Amino acid sequence: MTDRGAGIVSVAQGLGVRPPSCPDLEAALVRGERALFEDGDLQRARRWFDQAYVRAEECGDQAALAQAALGLGGIWVHEYRTAVEWEKVRVRQRHALSQVDPGSPLALRLRLRIQGEEDYRGGAHDGILRLLDQARGSGDALALAEALSLAHHCVLGPEHGKLRMQLSGELIGQAAVTGRRSDLIMGLMWRTVNLHLAADPHAERCMQELRAVLGEHPNLAIEFVVRALEVMLTIRAGRLEEAERLAGVCFERGVAAGDIDAIGWYGGQLGAIRWYQGRAPELLPALADLVNSPTLSPIDNSYVAALALAAAVAGDRRLATGHLARLRGRDLAEVPSSSSWLTAMYCVVEAAHLLQDADTAACAYALLSPYAHLPVIASLGVACFGSVRHSLGMAALTTGDLDLAIAHLREAVHDNLALGHWPAATLSRCRLGQALALRDGPADETARAELATAAREAADLGMVLPAVVGRPPRADGACRFRRDGRHWRVELNGRVALVDHSVGMAHLATLAANPGHEIPSADLAAGTAASAAASALAGKAAGRAAGGKRREGSRESVQPILDDVARNSYRRRLTGLQAEIDEHEAMHDLERAGALRMEREWLIAELAAATGMGGRARPFAGNEERARIAVGKAIRRALDRISAVDRTIGEELRATVQTGVRCSYRPR
Repeated sequence: MTDRGAGIVSVAQGLGVRPPSCPDLEAALVRGERALFEDGDLQRARRWFDQAYVRAEECGDQAALAQAALGLGGIWVHEYRTAVEWEKVRVRQRHALSQVDPGSPLALRLRLRIQGEEDYRGGAHDGILRLLDQARGSGDALALAEALSLAHHCVLGPEHGKLRMQLSGELIGQAAVTGRRSDLIMGLMWRTVNLHLAADPHAERCMQELRAVLGEHPNLAIEFVVRALEVMLTIRAGRLEEAERLAGVCFERGVAAGDIDAIGWYGGQLGAIRWYQGRAPELLPALADLVNSPTLSPIDNSYVAALALAAAVAGDRRLATGHLARLRGRDLAEVPSSSSWLTAMYCVVEAAHLLQDADTAACAYALLSPYAHLPVIASLGVACFGSVRHSLGMAALTTGDLDLAIAHLREAVHDNLALGHWPAATLSRCRLGQALALRDGPADETARAELATAAREAADLGMVLPAVVGRPPRADGACRFRRDGRHWRVELNGRVALVDHSVGMAHLATLAANPGHEIPSADLAAGTAASAAASALAGKAAGRAAGGKRREGSRESVQPILDDVARNSYRRRLTGLQAEIDEHEAMHDLERAGALRMEREWLIAELAAATGMGGRARPFAGNEERARIAVGKAIRRALDRISAVDRTIGEELRATVQTGVRCSYRPR
């Protein structure tokens, strides 16, 4: 009988049960444990333990049944992903637990496995940590070693870095007690992963130690993790083509080990490579398959976020917006913490930026802020997207806080250089240059220098840098108003406010289009601001009388709400709008078609309001005082609306817009 076989007999005798009487049962258990703990061959181990479980039931051997049920769990949690496989193993483990002494070490180990699986699937850890304390006091070395590794699986979120380091260190020490080399390898693997997740500069030293141990005692499952880390480090080094080749080798190693994550990890590695190559849209078909794959972890949301980002890069706003909403749910804070949480948030921020979704960006910023010091690493080291500060900078850029965005992006460049992540450093530098150009103007020397450096580095690395989203502000810091259907887009120094249309917003837009020039309130009220602006430039008031009459010796004026030029312009725009609506509907761009349809309805309403009987222009009758009061009230209401959306823009406009008989906008 082998040493392992003798050990099984000894355990069974210690439990007071009949040792295995079936030689094939004993052999199946021995081969299963050798495949799992020594070779790391998960697939072969499952076959042997499945055979052992069936045979143990036939023999009525409760100890062997428990051993087989434990072995079916594997070395990771959630090795069984489909509903059928998961329930089958769960039922077997619970049945085995019911057959052994509740106070026995085998019962404790089964409870640990069952609790670890449940906590992991629920994104929790309290249950397994309580049982870990029980294992520490049990005196059973195997139970404690397995408890330490199971607990580690359940605390892979960014908030548990210190706890993970304690668990991995304790597991390495416990390996000397169990005598199982697999416990030592597992402890070293967890420590190596933890150091990389913490951006520890000495992470490579631990990885070299792990490689040395694996050189003496190969283990397919752990070698798969090491290969994944090597792919990540190659991406960091900027050798993207080599990284893609290594990702293929890593995938093959995962398949050979029987690891269910082989496909998902390969997808994550390709995702990182394509992202830096500017080829993310190529992954849309594969991501669409992955997000609905039953092999994904129930708490892994990174592929949904990646699909939203790839769709946003491809310009498919509907697909991107839909998946971002699917991920966000009622509250982005409800996305469960996991080893892929930071990666999911990275994709959320980048997608929100492309979609100019300031609300989602602000939520992500608040959630990411406690982890600014960490790198964004997927799972156990599948891929790295650089410093969390890059995501914070992009979120601030999307919300319009350029000073904050620039501060974070500067730090991100430094952090990514410290990581040796050249693609991430180049991307952060590019975004820093773009943010500087938005704040200080495209001619700013610092902005141009950062962008030029990023362009050179990108060319060397085979990267394609993204274009800036949005438009740079005017060099003089003036506000810009742009009409979009029934809304106005107000821009100031990179900040953006979207405000519903009103008469006052139209007045403000006219003033902003003519900075420094006084426009009479009567002309604003009458809708003849264009001609009034021209008269202001010429220093004349003749434009105020266009289309109307002034009584000699009186301040009374009768002017058209819309002059002939404006009405004809509106009508031409109506004709063009219908053609644009038809075109966008034919292209199934219903969002843009809807916006154009709203603009068409507004123009029709404006023409109806400005036209009297027989199609003649309806006059605006009243004196200058009445116009002053009406225009002043409309502008103040518009400023209140702007302040409600963006207080900074609102306060700036209050300080630079003057109302009265004559109105003006004088940017500082």
